[in-house]
Amino acid sequence: MIEMPENLVEMALKTMGDRWKVMIIQELMDGTKRFGEIKKELGDITQKVLTANLRALEEKGILIRTVYAQIPPKVEYTLTSIGYSLKPVLDSMRQWAEEYYDQNVKNLVPNLS
Repeated sequence: MIEMPENLVEMALKTMGDRWKVMIIQELMDGTKRFGEIKKELGDITQKVLTANLRALEEKGILIRTVYAQIPPKVEYTLTSIGYSLKPVLDSMRQWAEEYYDQNVKNLVPNLS
């Protein structure tokens, strides 16, 4: 029998991982995308890092990779239901960041006017 981890927040963080994984998940919230579309939207991510993160998310059951047998090869990435269930988490993180910015960061930047 597998025991539930004591620290579930830590387990969630390990599953979602780093900044790139969270950004990939956020990018796929709009629906299925191809590798090139994800890379373009994320900007400065390297192909190697994107590939590694997509594979890790696939292994964790967060997304599905669909390969179409055609020339040139076509590969699409789609969130699983578990992946889509992260939407409220990401929305909460975005709301927290906006409040944090308004209350802390915004006041640290000197008024330039």
